[in-house]
Amino acid sequence: MLATDQFHRNLTGFHQRFVDLADRYDGTIHCSAELEAIIGAYSAFITDEANKHAWKQLEQLDEGPATADLSNLAIDLRQSSARCVAIMEKYRAIKLLSGEEESAGYFKNIESCIEEEFGNFQLSADSKVLLIGSGSFPMTPLYIAKRTSATVIGIDIDEEAIHLGRSVIDRLGKGLNIQLEQTFINELDGMQDVTHIIFSSTVSNKYGLLEQLHGLTNDNVIVAMRFGDGLKSLFNYPKQEVNRRQWTLVETIARPRQVFDIALYRKTGQQTDSERGLYERV
Repeated sequence: MLATDQFHRNLTGFHQRFVDLADRYDGTIHCSAELEAIIGAYSAFITDEANKHAWKQLEQLDEGPATADLSNLAIDLRQSSARCVAIMEKYRAIKLLSGEEESAGYFKNIESCIEEEFGNFQLSADSKVLLIGSGSFPMTPLYIAKRTSATVIGIDIDEEAIHLGRSVIDRLGKGLNIQLEQTFINELDGMQDVTHIIFSSTVSNKYGLLEQLHGLTNDNVIVAMRFGDGLKSLFNYPKQEVNRRQWTLVETIARPRQVFDIALYRKTGQQTDSERGLYERV
């Protein structure tokens, strides 16, 4: 019990630091070093195999006040860490635009996953990719557009994030076919032409949006849902059940050393025989 008590205290400490640092964001890079350090430490904590045992022990506690407290803490951590990740992207964008950009460990972790984002569903110059939750430092659009020459659209509801993101694209993505918009999916033109969709792991209502996408997109669209279950659910919104009349899970890309995993969906009825076999094995 001592180990799980310490584990619980560690989680509480992370949450308190996240809340404090998020509240101190003022549009400058004043607290950027502190935030990058805590996000880096939290990323390492979440991906540390040794911590999975303590987390499972806490999850297996009998129903009662302790279980309810853990559930509430998990929700709080998910929200506070997501808020801090959004702020850290703003810090990185501000640093880049002022000539002081540094690469934090969290960003290296994210960048390492983009290559395998769509598994067997490869991108090409003819692809049109939509990123939901593009943030202030749009790494995924930049990477995809540079590597594949695909058209990439990023959307976000944060006005500051879109403003900073466009400035980053102007600095790093000259000539690339990247568009960033502050809009909602039902207001975006050309949805029927989108071939691939990526959901950021910190988009809280991503499965509600996935349901909306069914009627807005073409039958062959591929959706990559970044998620985190188990210990990773403390840093990401977890995978949920989908309406199987609309969407089918065709592949899960497990990434043990990374902060999130990836679930790939296609519209039900559009899978090939080989994909159906893969789904049965997931």
